Amino acid sequence: MPHLTANPKNGARTALVMGALGVVYGDIGTSPLYTMKVALGAYAHPGAEQVYGVLSLLFWLLTLVVTVKYVTVVLRLDNKGEGGTLALMELAARGLQGRRRWVIMVLGLIGASLFYGDSIITPAISVLSAIEGIGMVSHVLDPWVVPLAVAVLVALFLIQSHGTGTMGKLFGPIMLAWFLVLGGLGLWRIIEHPQVLAALDPRWAWAFIAQAPWETFLLLGALVLALTGAEALYADMGHYGRSAIRRAWFVVVMPCLVLCYFGQGALLISDPSAIRNPFFHLAPSWALVPLVILATVATVIASQSVISGAFSVTRQAVQLGFWPRMVIQHTSAREEGQIYLPRVNLLLFLAVMVLVVSFGSSDRLAHAYGFAVTGTMLMTSLLAVSMLPRGSTGLKRWGWFLLLGFFLLLDTLLFSANALKLLDGGWLPLLVAICLLTLMMTWKQGRQAIHDTLIENQQPLKEFMAGLEQYPPTRVPGTAVFMSMLVNTVPPALLHNLKHNKVLHEQVLFLTVDSAGVPYVPFAERYKLERLSRDSWQAVATWGFKQEPNVPQLLQQIAQEHPELNLEPMATSFFLSRQTVMIQSRKPWYMGWRRRLFAFMARNASRSTRFFKIPPNRVVEMGMQMEL
Repeated sequence: MPHLTANPKNGARTALVMGALGVVYGDIGTSPLYTMKVALGAYAHPGAEQVYGVLSLLFWLLTLVVTVKYVTVVLRLDNKGEGGTLALMELAARGLQGRRRWVIMVLGLIGASLFYGDSIITPAISVLSAIEGIGMVSHVLDPWVVPLAVAVLVALFLIQSHGTGTMGKLFGPIMLAWFLVLGGLGLWRIIEHPQVLAALDPRWAWAFIAQAPWETFLLLGALVLALTGAEALYADMGHYGRSAIRRAWFVVVMPCLVLCYFGQGALLISDPSAIRNPFFHLAPSWALVPLVILATVATVIASQSVISGAFSVTRQAVQLGFWPRMVIQHTSAREEGQIYLPRVNLLLFLAVMVLVVSFGSSDRLAHAYGFAVTGTMLMTSLLAVSMLPRGSTGLKRWGWFLLLGFFLLLDTLLFSANALKLLDGGWLPLLVAICLLTLMMTWKQGRQAIHDTLIENQQPLKEFMAGLEQYPPTRVPGTAVFMSMLVNTVPPALLHNLKHNKVLHEQVLFLTVDSAGVPYVPFAERYKLERLSRDSWQAVATWGFKQEPNVPQLLQQIAQEHPELNLEPMATSFFLSRQTVMIQSRKPWYMGWRRRLFAFMARNASRSTRFFKIPPNRVVEMGMQMEL
């Protein structure tokens, strides 16, 4: 009998699938808590035709939007293995110039801004919907829903600075148990009323649409709640890979979700009064308390996923130049992706608390939720339309346009249905998106204005250094590293140093840090070094938008590969220009409000020494004022 050994690749695949269950599918996995209740809430006692029509629409939306659009098509659009709105934006904008690049950039930033709205609403609606289950145990507990939700969320945001660590390894098994419970409860009710499976027939959806087209259009605003988290499939592709995400969807997530939704439908056909909370009515009375506890844990995991997503998107925005430098703390010595941004965490916490206290229930929050979700999905479709046809010709090109055109039409319908709910709560993610878009565009354009101002009268660096060798200033021991925004131009810090100190170090390195339009830049391709003169060099270092610049590590790499450069830490001094933005006071406030906004953001940006991990005791800062 042959000796059998376990295949390590199978274990790795299983681990990735479990990880995807715990992180990628937390949001969409908690949607059954509230989707059917909101979708059929307009009916005091929904009849069988309404239940069949809603279930059929819901099933085919899951199939078309999640299975076909995201799992099958959008996961193919990876930027060096990474997904997400900003990664897709950089991919779509690659090689474009002028107006077309600007349009792609705005679409990507709108999608990212709406994602923050999603990150605010998801913890609030998920935790509220789970804890509302205690009202099924006893109505006396109803007044405790909001206080308990606040307590759970306070604990969730407090632990962010410590990272998930070992607990994160439990997310996958817990969510697997959650999905199996969803599927088991749904299957139990389906066995009692198997006729509900007739709703898998798309003719029920068509009949529902034909009978009440306007009501169906409005209903889309509620059914989209079943699709929340679809964007996470794409955004987390870099962590788990498309293969693991697809396996988790087809093997576990979709079957369990469909069973749960159809189980709720079967329950409502036999007991229409269960519409008060069809999810928790699925369970027998003895299982209510354990189900509420499990649902709360699942919603906390879903909330953790979107909070981590907000941290990741913010870091990408900083690296791509759309957001000021921020303090980024690593919560794990082994996992580069586990990060914590104190300011983002505080702002998210305050926003979530306001939502929980002011809205008070998951039903009222549902109106705001759909707008953020469908807006992000629409931006993804628009970016995909601009991306996929490249390189394709003939029938293949037309095939892609027809497929993406269909997705674009579907996303437009879903977005339009939710846009009608602006006054019922949809204004909230819209307001958040407008504010964040304004901030990001202001920062990007302000930095470009500073770049243009600096480059106007700058001298070519190589000629300037050659001239210094002909008329050398006093040289002092050691190496000076001048951080510069611009390549091949004399940095202001060098001019100020020569003007005021009248000395120059024995060796000089000019360093410019750039961000690439790809997530990761290999270590071997980190920098390009050029010799300018006998004692001066220029280096251009590049990091990906999911990496963090580390200048001391870079200098160590350069020193190993170019021993002629003395970059010993104790012999190296860093010279930086600290720019203070001044506003023209003679202009009225309404003409210069964006300049003032940019100046405020610049004052509150994290110091470049901390961002680049430069030892502060080796830094000399040269101040300069710039008027906008």
